[in-house]
Amino acid sequence: MLHCKKQTLRGVLLTLAALCGGAARAEEPPRYAIAIHGGAGGLRADPAPVKAVLERALRTGGDLLRGGAASLDVVQQVVQLLEDAPEFNAGKGSVFTAEGRHELDASIMDGRDRSSGAVAGVRVAKNPVAVARLVMTQTRHALLAGGGADAFARSSGVELAPPEYFWTPRRRRQWRERNAPAPDNDAAAAVDNHPHYGTVGCVALDVHGNVAAATSTGGTAGKLPGRVGDSPLVGAGTWADNATCAVSCTGVGELFIRGNIAYDIAARQAYGKSGLAEAAHYHLHDSLAPGTGGVIAVGADGRIVLDFNTQAMPRGAADASGRFEVRVGR
Repeated sequence: MLHCKKQTLRGVLLTLAALCGGAARAEEPPRYAIAIHGGAGGLRADPAPVKAVLERALRTGGDLLRGGAASLDVVQQVVQLLEDAPEFNAGKGSVFTAEGRHELDASIMDGRDRSSGAVAGVRVAKNPVAVARLVMTQTRHALLAGGGADAFARSSGVELAPPEYFWTPRRRRQWRERNAPAPDNDAAAAVDNHPHYGTVGCVALDVHGNVAAATSTGGTAGKLPGRVGDSPLVGAGTWADNATCAVSCTGVGELFIRGNIAYDIAARQAYGKSGLAEAAHYHLHDSLAPGTGGVIAVGADGRIVLDFNTQAMPRGAADASGRFEVRVGR
């Protein structure tokens, strides 16, 4: 009889322990992760302004995710913050084309159903990524380019900007030097002779288990009018799929287009060939030539990858574990 009572008591205690354990698990903070980049390329003479903007953008994105915001909303808002900063080659700080104008590209992708939107060669939108989001949600198309993209931007209600909004002093000096080389003792201008692509991107996993990605760029300095790189091309520069990961690329766009790199990173996971870090490493260190680009990615399991084969890639990462880091160089 005593033995039965002990067994019954033991069972009650085990049940209570299980219930308490279940309650503890239920109270665990929901999982989220976010990564951002400010373009792979050369070193800046003064990285402090770049790092400060990245820290602000990363903190904004992390706070939104912690509060339950959708990853799609977060990547758009974070990229818009980076587009507004003149330190990058996107939005405000975009490079000039060969004819002295600006043609901006952006894309955004939802990992829930692989829906996406993109714009290429836009000239009138303050935040190209906002137009890309509307292409996804308000049209039956995936990509609008040139005059058609500008007309859509004007009709969609997004904030517009005049050409002079994009004329930052650094980019004007860069364009003048490209078209009329002259001695310049300005150290900041001299370091700009090193490749610094400056594309911006964000990938995120939200507490609901959904991933998203967004990328925005001003393209290549001195590019031919009408040139389109990888940033607005889903599969080349941007990808998101809840089954695998979200990816944003930066670097020599033509190479990322030819390798369809953003998609292939996800495909290598889906086909069981490699993990997320291995897939990114293959492209950056085995497939692509050194000095040509970088990748940020977040897996469906919350793992973050920040990899590049250039001198530097301003980047940051944060997640539900308390991780928060921003780095510019190696």
